Amino acid sequence: MADDLGDDWWENQPAGAASSPEASDGEGGGDVEMKQQEAAPVPVPSKKTKQPTECFLVQPKETKEDATKTKKRRKKKITDILAKSEPKPGTPEDLQKLMKDYYSSSRSVIELEELKLPDSCFLKANDLTHSLSSYLKEICPKWVKLRKNHTEKKSVLLLIICSSAIRALELIRSMTAFRGDSKVMKLFAKHIKVQEQVKLLEKRAVHLGVGTPGRIKELVKQGGLNLNPLKFLVFDWNWRDQKLRRMMDIPEIKKEVFELLEMGVLSLCKSESLKLGLF
Repeated sequence: MADDLGDDWWENQPAGAASSPEASDGEGGGDVEMKQQEAAPVPVPSKKTKQPTECFLVQPKETKEDATKTKKRRKKKITDILAKSEPKPGTPEDLQKLMKDYYSSSRSVIELEELKLPDSCFLKANDLTHSLSSYLKEICPKWVKLRKNHTEKKSVLLLIICSSAIRALELIRSMTAFRGDSKVMKLFAKHIKVQEQVKLLEKRAVHLGVGTPGRIKELVKQGGLNLNPLKFLVFDWNWRDQKLRRMMDIPEIKKEVFELLEMGVLSLCKSESLKLGLF
């Protein structure tokens, strides 16, 4: 029958149709198995067998708070050093040097010479062995007589300048043995208005004034306090606050002190009618 169909029939058949059953079971079957193997999905490794990955520890960046803490620590170290250092009493040279350094960038050489105070205007400085009362008794031996003769209003005979209202109250309490019956006035800004202080100064004669340079400067500026009758000006020079700062270590206080000195104090010192003391 194959011979009857001819060669054309064989040529038109598909390539696998002319093969024998044995060929289909043999070579053809092998091709199917290979295709099945190729098409088989690759097993995904389970989470348990996942390979470990490398970890890198990143150092946290320093924040502003951390930087501030570092600065605070440094300040504490400086404070510790100051606490261990021996205190040195203030001298007239210290005040002169501070004035020269403060004005050196804004004044000429001639103007700096005019700011220099004569040695005769300085009282004996506190050697750190005195209380305030004992120091005032030493520098003002004729205080009782001066106090009795003082009747001028809007003025004081003795003025003590310190760094804060709290310190002013401490100084007033500590001078009880010296002041006696003297009229004392608080010259600071805390809880007291300028106009109230002006009225009190106009009402009666005051012998002692204790306060801060900013408020005293304002009273002089407004005409509530006349510095001409002033005989003694004492700076609370050696006392240190909780941060171990003296009054002249505080920039705002130092600025106000020097401005006050130029409002008539320097000229009074040069005329030798006013004496300066460093307590």
